[in-house]
Amino acid sequence: MVSKGYSSLLGSTNVSYLNPSTVVLVGIPGLEHVQFWIGFPFFGICLVALLGNIYLLIIIPTERNLHQPMYIFLAVLAATDLGLCVAIAPKMLAIFWFDSFSMAFDVCLTQLFFIHALQGMESGILLAMAYDRYVAICDPLRHTSILTPFFLVWVTLLVAIRAMVLVGILPILLKRLKNFHSVVIVHSYCEHMAVVKLAAEDVHINKSYGLFVAFAILGFDMIFVFISYILIFQAVFRLPQKEARLKAFNTCTAHIVVFLEFYILAFFSFFSHRFGHVSPYVHILLSTIYLLVPPALNPIVYGVKTKEIRRRVTQICIIKFDSQQRYNK
Repeated sequence: MVSKGYSSLLGSTNVSYLNPSTVVLVGIPGLEHVQFWIGFPFFGICLVALLGNIYLLIIIPTERNLHQPMYIFLAVLAATDLGLCVAIAPKMLAIFWFDSFSMAFDVCLTQLFFIHALQGMESGILLAMAYDRYVAICDPLRHTSILTPFFLVWVTLLVAIRAMVLVGILPILLKRLKNFHSVVIVHSYCEHMAVVKLAAEDVHINKSYGLFVAFAILGFDMIFVFISYILIFQAVFRLPQKEARLKAFNTCTAHIVVFLEFYILAFFSFFSHRFGHVSPYVHILLSTIYLLVPPALNPIVYGVKTKEIRRRVTQICIIKFDSQQRYNK
């Protein structure tokens, strides 16, 4: 059931708000009556994401065979995915299960910053992983001399700084807005365009800068990942032996799957919000799936494709099982 206060806010059409201190998150409009049950599959996805990425962050530092650029970037990706789950899931599940709709406006802007900055970091790390695959296949003799530990740290810092600086301006531009025609955010988390739509002022700068950030991060990264794979496929198909081609291609399959799942869901969510005419609940479900499904799938994809990760997960499970057996005896 939706609270009376929340219903009255939805019904307020001729009310304006000056510097609101609190906003109200709807959840999934049109599906309020089943939000409680929708929370369970999302909780399951978050649980898989948390456990899978924590396993990766345990296994990669302790397994010497995984001390390679691709898996170091994977560890950074796992940390980013954990951050996304922590930024989104608690408040979203509180809305679904406990009718906790209200949120301080400054906390909303903080959540908005972390969600979009972590999205930008994830995109940048996927580009770095594509570059690693490009060097490994197209220039293998120089792979270790190019992707040095210093280079890995430098790229990771660059990706983080780019995301934080570009995204950090979004809440600053929102904070300068004073008049709002509503404080009800039709979403399950604080998303930039959902907050912009509340303003009763000129928001052309906000919309234009939001588009710029999206294309400067997601668009830029996607173009260069595509270029990397065009060059990779050219190099692979020039290999004389079929076995060599398959082996080279097999080293890229996990990254290709992760890349496609991230960008396909990202652009579905992005364009449906700005240019599409889809039902609000469809967009919100899409955007939530976009943020939570890749963090759950990434550890599974790399776990299936990487022998060392599979072996370490099996060892951990066997050790836990043996410990449990001894405890029961």
